[in-house]
Amino acid sequence: MTTVNEDMEAQEEKSQLSVPSTSISLTATTSAYQLMSEIPTEDSQKFDLLSAHVWSEEDNEDILETPNKDEPKDEAPHQRPIWANKIEYLLAQVGFSVGLSTIWRFPYLCFHNGGGSFIIIYILMMFLVGIPLLFLEMAAGQRMRQGSIGVWKVISPWIGGVGYTSFMVCVIVGLYYSVLMAWNLFYLVQSFQSPLPWLLCPVSKNSSIDSECARTSPTTYFWYRKVLKAADEIETDGKPVMHLTASVLAIWLIICISMIKGPKSTGKMLYISVLLPYIILFSLLIRSLTMKGAYFGLKNLLATKVPALYSAEVWRRTGNQLFLSLGPGFGSFTAISSYIPRSNNCVIDAYAVAFLNLLASLTTTVFVFAVMGHLATKNNEKCYLMNAKRVMDLVIARVLTPEAHPPDSLNHDPSSIYPKWLNNLPEHIKSKILSNLTDCDLSKELNKVMIGPGVVIVTFSDIVSLFSGPTFWSIITFLLLVNLGLSTAIGIIQGIITPLQDTFSSLREHSKLLTVGVCVPMFLGSLLFVRPSGSYYVNLLDDYWVSLPLFFIVILETIAMAWIYGARRFLTDLSIMMGRPISPIYRWLWCFVSPFVLLVLFLSTLIHLSVKEITYLAWDSRTSHEVTRIYPSWAKALLIFFVIITVLPVPVYFFYTVIIRVASPVSMSHSTAIITFQPEAKGKSPTVGPRLQLRQKRQKIIKMDKPKTEGKLSVL
Repeated sequence: MTTVNEDMEAQEEKSQLSVPSTSISLTATTSAYQLMSEIPTEDSQKFDLLSAHVWSEEDNEDILETPNKDEPKDEAPHQRPIWANKIEYLLAQVGFSVGLSTIWRFPYLCFHNGGGSFIIIYILMMFLVGIPLLFLEMAAGQRMRQGSIGVWKVISPWIGGVGYTSFMVCVIVGLYYSVLMAWNLFYLVQSFQSPLPWLLCPVSKNSSIDSECARTSPTTYFWYRKVLKAADEIETDGKPVMHLTASVLAIWLIICISMIKGPKSTGKMLYISVLLPYIILFSLLIRSLTMKGAYFGLKNLLATKVPALYSAEVWRRTGNQLFLSLGPGFGSFTAISSYIPRSNNCVIDAYAVAFLNLLASLTTTVFVFAVMGHLATKNNEKCYLMNAKRVMDLVIARVLTPEAHPPDSLNHDPSSIYPKWLNNLPEHIKSKILSNLTDCDLSKELNKVMIGPGVVIVTFSDIVSLFSGPTFWSIITFLLLVNLGLSTAIGIIQGIITPLQDTFSSLREHSKLLTVGVCVPMFLGSLLFVRPSGSYYVNLLDDYWVSLPLFFIVILETIAMAWIYGARRFLTDLSIMMGRPISPIYRWLWCFVSPFVLLVLFLSTLIHLSVKEITYLAWDSRTSHEVTRIYPSWAKALLIFFVIITVLPVPVYFFYTVIIRVASPVSMSHSTAIITFQPEAKGKSPTVGPRLQLRQKRQKIIKMDKPKTEGKLSVL
């Protein structure tokens, strides 16, 4: 990038733009020497201000350009609302990140992908990719003070469609995510009775147990037949289930009320929806650690399986869980950060969000493994007692001698007494007994209970039944899940409302009407997923669709910031904005490590979906069991359609930008933008910024400067 002569540039700026003495002006083509003149001399050596660009000078001049229509000269900018304090802002970020996928998926994946090895890989990827991406999205929103659509248009018009892709992902995920919350809300309402309705099979009028429930477990029957009223296959259609419709309506009413006054009302709700789950999680953790067999479950959790560290499949699953759990790509981090003053230290925020997310994941995992260890121990003791009864029957039938009779104290502590009794028997008696007994293996029992039901919510309903006072523990468990889902849903809807307000500034004056206008259509769209076959569509989107557009988004975001806008330039902007230097390690992570890891994960996920049959877990009413079915061809076509429709804005906006440049090359190539950082207001809200102002760049200056700067191109 060529350097414009300082004196001529300063003279031109004075004639075209008046800037307050306390503000800092940054241009898209700001040179190192020019920008250093804006900073105190003693600090100037801390910042390396040039960034690399892979395009021509004309492209670089245009990088921060916005159309004149976005900021009419005769209108004052709308005052942007802000979070009441840093705590509410941080709660919003943490609440969005720590969602249902953090609680539901992490323990299961940890058990089936190497235990401790999975945790090691997860933490490594969190530092190399997860935290840098959180920092990037938070910093972009904080610096540009816009949502996802506006931010990426400013970073580079060529990939301005990324914001629209994030917007569409938020819309589609918001539709089915509210249904996940509705399921938990229905369980919460049903928990206010004793005994819990899913602990016993229903009894008909003639006092006989329902035959369909008798062939399966009560918890599984309650889920498929009472909650979902599930169809046997995805092709079967039907009307929305009434109690789920009412639950979805309640969820959207809560979301709408929480967000109707913007950050002010949202922040107050977050004190409950974010802090309460951590209190409940801690309570559940303490209770689970006191249960018999918890130690065995934790021992299996901490056991590190070395082969898993070398498995590409384990790394792929870990990467998918990391991104689905942290939540980059939705644009919600960007939207939430756009309401915080620019001087905020978003580096610390990124680490805080990532570590609190990890803390929630590990706490839930310890809780689940402890409870599963208890359940495995309980089932193993049942196996011991059944074997003891069989031995007593053989003694009574005189097949075995009285010497083989089990001790009378066996019922008090089967886990310790049974192995001692069996090992102390004479070898000739022991060999006869073993041929008639079932093999009781605690590790095998743990595998059985960890596989358990195919649906996580059924697993949680099974877990609460193990506690004494299951009604109380059921209430707080599903209260935990509802609150986790609520805080994440608020973040998702924030990723819809903020871009709309930034794109159509007049909507900011009617924020209440906009919130209602978003929530009502979202509620109506959610009804598609509360039909008898609705859960199968939820699985199709959540298991197979959502990861692909999210990987696509974060790859383009990283490339745009690191290679198009310039990672070094962006870090410089942040250093000036926050008033402190930022480690250059992020430049290398954004430029090389993150794009490589993200590309590998994206391609491996794409290949995995291409070669694997996509399946769903369905209910077979004839056998009263869960069965795995293959999605029909039209469902696969629907999946491809959703992938294409969400990524389509990127190429469409790219070609739109090309057409605009071809149609008006003079205006596009001769204009550049100045970002004016106004001083933060000390009152209720900061000044609105950045104001993007257009100025014309004279060709004469460029021609005079080019011979002097040949060979002085900066590199990342």
